[in-house]
Amino acid sequence: MSNTEQNFNNELNIKKLYRLPWNLADNSISWIEPTSKCNLYCDGCYRENRANSHKTLDEIAHELDVFEKYRRTDGVSIAGGEPLLHPDICEIVRMVKKKGWKPVINTNAIALTEELLKKLIKAGLDGFTFHIDSGQQRPNWKGKNEIELNELRLQLAKMLQKIGKGKLSCSFNLTVYPENIHYIPQLTKFAQEHFDKIHVMVFILYRMGIINGLHDTFVGNEQVYWDELSYTKESDNRRVNITSIEAVDEMRKLYPDFMPSAFLNGTEDAGSLKWLLTGRMGNKHQIFGYVGQKFMEIVQTANHLTTGSYLAYSKTNWLKRGRLYFLFAPFDKGIRTIMKNYFKSLFINPKAFFSRIRFQSIMIIQPADVYDSGRINMCDGCPDISIWNDKLVWSCRMEEQMRWGDNVNLVPKK
Repeated sequence: MSNTEQNFNNELNIKKLYRLPWNLADNSISWIEPTSKCNLYCDGCYRENRANSHKTLDEIAHELDVFEKYRRTDGVSIAGGEPLLHPDICEIVRMVKKKGWKPVINTNAIALTEELLKKLIKAGLDGFTFHIDSGQQRPNWKGKNEIELNELRLQLAKMLQKIGKGKLSCSFNLTVYPENIHYIPQLTKFAQEHFDKIHVMVFILYRMGIINGLHDTFVGNEQVYWDELSYTKESDNRRVNITSIEAVDEMRKLYPDFMPSAFLNGTEDAGSLKWLLTGRMGNKHQIFGYVGQKFMEIVQTANHLTTGSYLAYSKTNWLKRGRLYFLFAPFDKGIRTIMKNYFKSLFINPKAFFSRIRFQSIMIIQPADVYDSGRINMCDGCPDISIWNDKLVWSCRMEEQMRWGDNVNLVPKK
């Protein structure tokens, strides 16, 4: 472990963070993939692009029934592939909504038009997660860096606000490579500048299974060849082990007091920070602070008690009621700090004081870590669980299910 990682763990003792209560059977989010077909190449994508892969509505209905049988959930991520390419995407949204869940589409947005957006809203859509980053071969945007791509992000955020009348959740995610990790602070600042339009920023750290001849791969007793998968390479000239700790260190170059409040650990390492959730409050003029672990615990517990599921996607009208959250001050140190900074701003930054206070989430995701021992550290309680043969499986390793019907095991070569 590097000195940087050790120092960060000392500062963010996991006992002082809220371990999100999500588990396999009771989770905030579930994940369906209506198609594996896509209209864009994304560096590091975990899914093979399959032209004739649209699922029927009956197949999708069955997957939703499996989730209903095995898993409590608040929202459903409709992903892929590119879900907007499915001819029945509006009906899929309607099916999810009919189950009483919040449908959220994970998309590259190339196929999104105002006309389609209106139809999706009518079907019951709750929001979007837009995947936009410099590792994509995006038409008309090739070669653009993350700052230049903010123009596209803002176009989409404005369209959602205009057509959705401020009621649609707007999230952006991007893959963090060694080449663009230094943009994390500026992207977080961009989200602050548009507090009223952007509700979540997600940084997904680049991963690739590197073969290097160090392991044999098996499914059961049968040896298979891992290099057939879209998320494996014989070698990679880039780092594939960027950690969430490093991402926070980058964030603190612009936001020195940046402080996560909740996490998910790994299946092989209880101390690993696989999902690191930060809730911040402020406006475009000032960040007043970051909520603490007790705030997250109260919100998740209260939602479960009142609705039967843990919270994934907050309604946007709750995110703009920042001052209401001051009621949590007796229980949460982070809220007390936010209140203190807010009232100070009356004298040192009155524009911030008199502007609406909003809540915004920053998420850092550290995907699968492959150890020399062959063990694979997955996200424990991962919200991106999908369905394969009526079983709950990690969506990021679905290619293994599609090819061999099970996850691959890595065995070090002697």
